[in-house]
Formats: sequence, C-alpha cells, structure tokens
Amino acid sequence: MRKSFITLFLGLAALNAIAAPATPDRRKMPRIVETALDFSLKQSLLMYDVVKDMPGALPNTAKNGELETSNSGGWTAGFFPGTLWYLYENSGREDVRAAAEAMTARMAPEQYNTNSHDVGFMIGCSYGNGFRLTGKEEYRNALINAAHSLATRFNPAVGCTRSWGSSPKRGWDFVVIIDNMMNLELLTVASALTGDPACREMAKTHANTTIRNHFRPDYSSFHVVNYNGKDGSVISRQTAQGLADDSSWARGQAWGLYGYTMMYRQTGEDRYLEQAVHIGQYLMNHPKLPKDKVPYWDFGAPASKTTPRDASAAAIMASAYIELSQFVEDGALSAKFLRLAEQILTSLSRKAYTAKLGKNAGYVLMHSTAHFPLGVYDAPLVYADYYYVEALMRYKRLLQGRPVVDACSAGVL
Repeated sequence: MRKSFITLFLGLAALNAIAAPATPDRRKMPRIVETALDFSLKQSLLMYDVVKDMPGALPNTAKNGELETSNSGGWTAGFFPGTLWYLYENSGREDVRAAAEAMTARMAPEQYNTNSHDVGFMIGCSYGNGFRLTGKEEYRNALINAAHSLATRFNPAVGCTRSWGSSPKRGWDFVVIIDNMMNLELLTVASALTGDPACREMAKTHANTTIRNHFRPDYSSFHVVNYNGKDGSVISRQTAQGLADDSSWARGQAWGLYGYTMMYRQTGEDRYLEQAVHIGQYLMNHPKLPKDKVPYWDFGAPASKTTPRDASAAAIMASAYIELSQFVEDGALSAKFLRLAEQILTSLSRKAYTAKLGKNAGYVLMHSTAHFPLGVYDAPLVYADYYYVEALMRYKRLLQGRPVVDACSAGVL
C-alpha cells in the first residue's frame, strides 16, 4: 500500500431548483478549483471583517440570513481559523495569515478542555494548520496540551473516548458517536510530536473498537453506540441526528470515511485502509446518492426534490475521497474514487450550492443540514466551508504532483 506521511490535520425552495450537473470535464478542474478558492478567500475575508470586532466570537451558522457565532467552546469554533489557514497557504497573503492568527488565538482556552470530545476539531483545525504552516512552538504546545485533554476521556474498559455524558433518562451510560473518529488525529499527532506512543495507541484502540461495534455488514454506520462504562459491553445502538436508529445519517457516514482514511495515513495499518475502502464503496454505490453526488441528509430519507441535502457531508466526502484515491492500489477503484470527488467539487462549486459574494452571511456554501430533527437544515455551516476548502487544496496539490496531504515535520511513526 502507498503510504503518506504524518499530517497535523490537518431553503427547500432553493433545493427544488438543484439540477444534476453533467459529468465534469477533468480538463476544467484547474479552473474550477482556482475560481472556488478565490471566491472562498473573498467571502471569508468579508466574514472576518464582521467577526474581528466581536470579542471571542467564531462563526457557526446563519439563521434568516444573519450570522450566528459561538465562543471558543463550541464544537465548530476551530473551523473558521482553519479555513483561513488553508486560504493563507493558497494565497500567501500576509493579511490572511494575520486573520488566521487572530482567529486561532481565540481558541487558546480549548487546549485545556476536558469536557468535550471535539477538542480535536477545535484545536486540530486551528492550531494544527497553523503549526503545519508556521512551525510556531506555541502552536505545537497547544496541540500536545489538547491531546492530553482529550486523552482524559478515554476509557480502557470500553476502548474509546467518551462523546457525551451519561443520561439515565435516555438510558445512556458511556456514549460514543461516529464523529469521534475525526478527533483521533489529534492523538496521533501528539505522539508524533512527543515520541510517546500512548495517545496513538488510544486512537488505534478507539478506531478498532468502532470497527467492531459501529458498523453494519454493508459498512454503513450507526450514529451512537451506548456502552456499559464498566465492562465495555454494548447496551444499544441508535441515532441522535439521523432519521432512525437503523438509517444511515449522511454526515456520520462521511465522518467514518474520512476518519479511517486518516487513520491509515497516520498509522499505515492496512485494516484502516480496508475499512475506508468499504465505506467509500458503500457511499459511491448507494442507490439514493443523487446524480449531483450531494447526499440527502440521511440515506434513509426519501429521494425527492424536497428532501434537504447536506453539502457539509458532501464536502467531507470529497476531501476524504481525494486522499483515499491516492492510497488504493487498484487503479480502476482509485480512479472511481477520484472521479466521485471531482463530481462533488463540481456540484458544490456551482450556483446551486455556492453563495453569491457578500451573501449567505459570509459563508461559502449553502444547503447543509446540521441537525434535521431539531429543524436545522438548508443552512450554511462553517465546517462545510472548511472541508470544501480543504478538498480544493488537496485537489490542487494533486494537480501539482504533490502529496495531497502535506507532510509534517514530526516525521513518520
């Protein structure tokens, strides 16, 4: 298997008008990528001009066209700084770097946050990209501190890091969600930076336990697994954000695809590549994947013009498929994965999903679903933008003949 180096992370009416694009012409991809990155930079700087004068605020979503923010403790808080770092990497502009540094500094308290499983998102996307591009010791230390904070949530009896707290009312004891696969990168990074394998072993144990208990025979994933925190036995499997316990919540499937691709990159262990390939094939071949390759919010939802899409899931999938295509030795399968990523990026870069400059509260993409059961759908989401820009940058590196994920100075584990 080809191996990469360790990385540091790294309205319904409108939906009715979404039409499936023609199969993208690969010769047009360079122009699509450059145009999308240029627009993302302009839109993100407009957003920065708004939030820079809002102390401690970081973009999250928008409601009725108005920007909604969180403080640094929100699980989405690290994505905007990370987007700015990618845009600085692409542009080389010092004003973009200054914006990225300013937004990253707002995340500083979260390196000591032991109350959230999402510290990997919070610190990895912000400080991780900052360290990758600048080598600042301050950023390196924040990554190590954050990993140690996340490690306090690891339960050896279960073999996972805890997601949410226990809830007797819901029958929850030790809850683990598929999203947690994304936070494992922080643990592997800390081991690479310190030389101490403990955090990396926690990440591997969590990934192995998740393979065993989260996935169905067809490689779709449950959202939530509720464990007995004392002996690690499974109490129940269910959903919190999907259509039903036995459905396939779209963003959850995307987290799994990305998470196992990342774990292969970080460890070189074939079982993670095999898992990622299986998940990738499940998604690619799903009969309800729309022609434009932007999934409905849940694969169990009706395939109709009025069913909300999830551009955030599509962006995560695109980024993962680009990387996964570089690991797969089967040339035909590798080409299919890359082609799917190109189709997704082409769709997201069209007016059906990309906002107009200065609109959409400063977000790049439209039509994401954050939490359909709570009524948060057909909305812009900061993490949709992050993974979209990341995917664009990965594809650009591919066009340039470079590794799609940057090597980091920590070396190879």
